[in-house]
Amino acid sequence: MVLINNSLQLASMNLLKIICCLLLVNLSGCVDNDVSDLSQYINTIKVRPKGAIKPLPEIKIVEPFIFNPEGLRDPFRPVEKRANIDNLNNIGSNSGIHPNTSRRKEELENYSLDTLRMVGTLTINNGLWALIKASDGTIHRVRKGNHIGLNYGEISRISADKIELIEIVPDTPGAWRKQPASIVLAEAE
Repeated sequence: MVLINNSLQLASMNLLKIICCLLLVNLSGCVDNDVSDLSQYINTIKVRPKGAIKPLPEIKIVEPFIFNPEGLRDPFRPVEKRANIDNLNNIGSNSGIHPNTSRRKEELENYSLDTLRMVGTLTINNGLWALIKASDGTIHRVRKGNHIGLNYGEISRISADKIELIEIVPDTPGAWRKQPASIVLAEAE
């Protein structure tokens, strides 16, 4: 049995050698030594007129900038927010009108009015609430007396198609003034 397996392996190896030799003989007949078309193409490329090389772009000299950090805030220290709030209270005290900086800010006071949209109203316990969609897609429920916007806006009236509010904005240095604003009901998308 072992003898038959060895002879079969030997025969298959001989057959493989014969097939490889025949394949090489066939492939050697496919070689064409005529490369005249390639030589002709190279000669036509060499004869073409040489194109002009584009000049390098002109290097513009940049004036050096000397940074003077004197009098500027250190960017690696936390911002002192308490000092700014005290300054707002002092400025507003001159005119009588000033924002209440001691109260806790509401969520919608982090958005400017132009990024807020009124998307509807809701009646709860005979009270009318407005639905406001913020720029991040969150819908908030507000009512009269809530604060929205960056300018200390307080909602004064809610109707089915509009929210009216009063903002407290800086007027002249050291003075504040009240300014009406509104957000109208946005059309459904």
